[in-house]
Amino acid sequence: QVRLVESGGGSVQAGGSLTLACVASGYTYRGTCVGWFRQAPGKEREGVAALETSGGSPYIAKSVAARFAIYQDAAKNTVYLQMNSLKPEDTSTYYCAAVRGRCRLIGGVWYLNDLDTWGQGTLVTVSS
Repeated sequence: QVRLVESGGGSVQAGGSLTLACVASGYTYRGTCVGWFRQAPGKEREGVAALETSGGSPYIAKSVAARFAIYQDAAKNTVYLQMNSLKPEDTSTYYCAAVRGRCRLIGGVWYLNDLDTWGQGTLVTVSS
């Protein structure tokens, strides 16, 4: 059974940091694209960051590039999203997602319409 399980969400004040973790299981981790998208109520999904588990430069959305980082521990089939200098506008549910093959970018933005699977999400709340 393919599973992506997120953890690490919570409530922080503006300027704080959180690290989200996504543990993948039930499929061959290597050779896939794993990343994070977020969705706030009433808003569209936004691809935040993604990486190819076989290596290469990760994708980071321009809106968070100076503050967020994505990395993996391949031995643990785990992808992390390090979020620093959090802002109230980062408040959202963050979902881990995976797709077979490479991360697909369209117009320089991670394409989300061909995701194979995603997790239940973890809520991040940033207060001012």
